[in-house]
Amino acid sequence: MSHLKNDAFQNLPSFENLEGLNTHHSTPTSNMMTHKHWKIDTLFLVICLWSVKICHGQKAAVLSTASLKKDVEYFNAIDDEAIKNYVPNAQSFEWLANNIPLFDCPDSVIRTVYNYRWWSLRKHLKQTPDGFIFTEFITKVNHAGKHNAISSALGHHIYEGRWLHQSQFIDDYISFWLYVDPKHTAPRFHAFSSWVQDAVYQRYLVNLDKTFLQKHLFALEADYRKWEQERQLPNQLFWQFDVRDAMEESISGSRKEKNIRPTINSYMYGNALAISKMAALLDNDTLQQKYQQKAEVLKRLVHENLWDREATFFKVKLEKGDFANAREAIGFIPWYFNLPYDSPLYARQWDQLTDTTGFRAKWGITTAERRHPLFRTHGSGHSCEWDGPVWPFATTQTLRALSNLLNNYKHHGSMTKQVFYEELYKYAQSHQMNGKLYLGEYQDEKNGEWLKGDIPRSKFYNHSGFADLIIADLIGLKPRSDNTLQIQPLLSPQQWDWFCLDKVLYHGKSVTIMWDKTGKRYHKGKGMRVFVDGKEVFKSQKLGNTSIKI
Repeated sequence: MSHLKNDAFQNLPSFENLEGLNTHHSTPTSNMMTHKHWKIDTLFLVICLWSVKICHGQKAAVLSTASLKKDVEYFNAIDDEAIKNYVPNAQSFEWLANNIPLFDCPDSVIRTVYNYRWWSLRKHLKQTPDGFIFTEFITKVNHAGKHNAISSALGHHIYEGRWLHQSQFIDDYISFWLYVDPKHTAPRFHAFSSWVQDAVYQRYLVNLDKTFLQKHLFALEADYRKWEQERQLPNQLFWQFDVRDAMEESISGSRKEKNIRPTINSYMYGNALAISKMAALLDNDTLQQKYQQKAEVLKRLVHENLWDREATFFKVKLEKGDFANAREAIGFIPWYFNLPYDSPLYARQWDQLTDTTGFRAKWGITTAERRHPLFRTHGSGHSCEWDGPVWPFATTQTLRALSNLLNNYKHHGSMTKQVFYEELYKYAQSHQMNGKLYLGEYQDEKNGEWLKGDIPRSKFYNHSGFADLIIADLIGLKPRSDNTLQIQPLLSPQQWDWFCLDKVLYHGKSVTIMWDKTGKRYHKGKGMRVFVDGKEVFKSQKLGNTSIKI
């Protein structure tokens, strides 16, 4: 990865000698109780006091907040803070210290971007009369709905936000889309394809809040039925315009033809499976069986209709019946939901990820194969192009899909943990512009230029995920519905000599996952250690997969 520039990271303060390791962690008073713009009634005050108590109860077993504080001070220093939402920069450290898992590793780029992405996400948190929401654009945009809300990256927001210690932020946000937006004069929930049901269930696996599922299951099921009414064809597959997939100007796309895309069909498979699993948790056998069957049918139909044997790839089926002639990154999305069969035939598709005429580029994973004659031809005269440039939205999906392939399948093709790490590193490295940390819309695959430029609306573009990839994939905390803590790192012992993921709120407990090859970094002993509520529950001389009853 030596060809990548490090300008934005060379200017960062040094964090190699973390302060306060192995010291008592004292969490500052939450700004939630002091924010000058917050008006609350008595009941809300009680709820928030309870939430703050929960946050303060999560003690770090190994790390202090010293590194986070230095990072935040640097982020604040390079930001003009043109727009302030619920948590201004001045209170960002306090809010982050109360709400996010702490992370330490020897790669300063990945560690810094981990903190930067949480800091950026916080900028999008808005308190409205309808509860908390997260925006996508930091500025007002015309195609947004009420409170400047947009649903295209809702699944990413929920996956990322499921690790926040205070649940109300995501609780309110989900409720906004299910109940508030549909009543608006110009609803936007179905303006874009969504995997919201899947994301809600995956969030449940982190917090085990069954009451939340009981409250919203039927609204989630009604939403699925609405998609069937709007986008399902007689053959039971789903169609979508590429612009409504939030992927306009793609090689295979159309704003008029009812093309059958791997995107919406994978999403609806994941959503059906999630409804089935939520219904099973709530002892609703009828709903469980109904949606299990829907998922099974979609799985079969995707293989029968969207797998191009000649191209060895999941592709768009055009309305007229032919396959689109381009391989696109959306063909990897089925693995995001573990949809493809576990076979060497389907695993061969992943060879394209490391092919420089396929999807591999200097600055990340392209959204279309680079060999295609229409690669990067749609940008002229349009503000967005999904015909090849690197989009963080798609990178997030593809990396999660690759993680699922490596973790949940026997047949990996040519994919390895090293491939995952290299692409994750490139993704982290791409967070820069003009020597400073930056998160924008989409990038030139050759030089990393953000193709929208440094315009206000593109700053801190909340259209992807990153922290969730670190927690659930790189470090490998795999959320489950039972009382098992499952860890499957996508790291070899040779990759890093040490790392620590600390203060992860999982099943109501504070979890720490640590690797210290020599024992000299954290002074807790050599090898891999896992702590739950500060108590060591697992240790091994080797870094690897483990399952622990908690």
